[in-house]
Amino acid sequence: MTVSLDGESLTPEDVVTVAREDVPVTVPDSARERVRESRQRVERVLESEEPVYGINTGFGELVDERIPPEDLQRLQHNLLCSHATGAGRELAREAVRATMVARINALVTGYSGVREAVIDHLVGCCNEGVHPVVKSRGSLGASGDLAPLAHMALVLVGEGEAIVETDAQERRLSGDEALAEIGLEPLSLAPKEGLALINGTQLTVGLASLAVVDAERLVRAADAAGALTTETTLATTATADSAIHDVRPHTGQQESAAFVRRLTADSEVVEAHRNCDRVQDAYSLRCLPQVHGAVRDAVAHLREGVEIELNSATDNPLVFAADRVDERASGTDNAAVLSGGNFHGAPLALRLEYVRLALADLAAISERRIDRMLNPNIQEPHLPPFLAVDSGVESGYMIAQYTAASLLNEIRALGAASTDNVPVSGGQEDHVSMSAQSALQVQTALENATWVVAAELCCGAEAAEYVDTASDIEPGPLTLGSGTEAVCDLVRDVVPPLSETGDRPLHDDIGRVVDLIEAGLLEEQLVATLERDDEDRSA
Repeated sequence: MTVSLDGESLTPEDVVTVAREDVPVTVPDSARERVRESRQRVERVLESEEPVYGINTGFGELVDERIPPEDLQRLQHNLLCSHATGAGRELAREAVRATMVARINALVTGYSGVREAVIDHLVGCCNEGVHPVVKSRGSLGASGDLAPLAHMALVLVGEGEAIVETDAQERRLSGDEALAEIGLEPLSLAPKEGLALINGTQLTVGLASLAVVDAERLVRAADAAGALTTETTLATTATADSAIHDVRPHTGQQESAAFVRRLTADSEVVEAHRNCDRVQDAYSLRCLPQVHGAVRDAVAHLREGVEIELNSATDNPLVFAADRVDERASGTDNAAVLSGGNFHGAPLALRLEYVRLALADLAAISERRIDRMLNPNIQEPHLPPFLAVDSGVESGYMIAQYTAASLLNEIRALGAASTDNVPVSGGQEDHVSMSAQSALQVQTALENATWVVAAELCCGAEAAEYVDTASDIEPGPLTLGSGTEAVCDLVRDVVPPLSETGDRPLHDDIGRVVDLIEAGLLEEQLVATLERDDEDRSA
């Protein structure tokens, strides 16, 4: 399998397969032709000797500095070196690969004016396991992710460092040594190429692509956790009835309600207490479809933006055929170069902030459901305090709720990066987006929220051990819904009940459930179970 980078059809799922599964990338001939045509336009502008930003002038506040022809190559090389001034921890391998694939796809849209050699070097590094060492901090999200992208691009010219994976070994090499490992020579950058490599939103959109897939997976896991908690606390699933959600038809709300109905289908636990005296359940149970659905809608809004951004030209200036441009532009009769602001990360930054807030709410409602299973002051009578086998001597899952509360607090404490602004470059770049910081914060929010949902799944599986002893339902063995039963079984595959061991450190238990969510194994189990149920019903 390969992912074709044509500048038009890249998806978040494609980015994930390249970033995490090392699927190789290719560039089709149609995209290569666009790259060649765009480069020819840059050459025509150079021949005209007209001053054009990014080609033969300085950058930022130095835009009025005219660069002589003999210094144009050095200008582009110096741009990479001077802008590789990032800070903080190094980006994870998957983040670097996501950034690389997004950068290639943006360049092959055909508006950046680079040579095919630049594309081939990036493709070669991506496919052959050469991963530039990229500092995670330093981007302002306008003019794009300059500092991180400069660290990435340095390797192409034989500078910087890269982690090279060859012959089942991982080595940290200088840029020129890394290229030599895969049979490439360092590039000598032509006019416009350095700027094209670093001016854009590719770190932001690479991270956002990973976040979209992870967040969609997490909200479905949260639906499953909430459905399991609903059953084990003897709450009603009537709140997921389609009649309720048809009269408030938000897409995400309807999807979460339908998922809960499918997960709990044929549940003997639900059926056994259908006629109990309880009138209403707590909000964390009753409003699951509304809250989870709102998170679904937030993530869908981010997906929409990411899919557009992945297939957009986001550097500056952009190179067009002259007959395509209406406004005054630099260039010649055959080529037009327009300066604009497609590098500004606001379209992603604001959506990322929205998703960060949504993830905080997802973790918050999950933490409240954990408390309803553990808290002896509010839990159902059939559940022992904190789900401990020998309460008092043992604490059971008590501290899982503490940690969930701590992680929730950290998500809430993350600042709204996209609403901040610090003018730079002598005031020329006076409004920035901080989109990369927003993406990094979403990454933190996802890690924390996933742990909280995993903790709820562990507690739900433990609470399921006691449904047969509930006082207000029929005595004897009772089965959960087909979907929640499958979820519970999968958790039990990696987390034994406390009755087998008594108190034990729980961080590894919950961590194994985190792995089930992040690797997609929980979702695979659910899909297989629900598809089998559908086949059984249609038979």
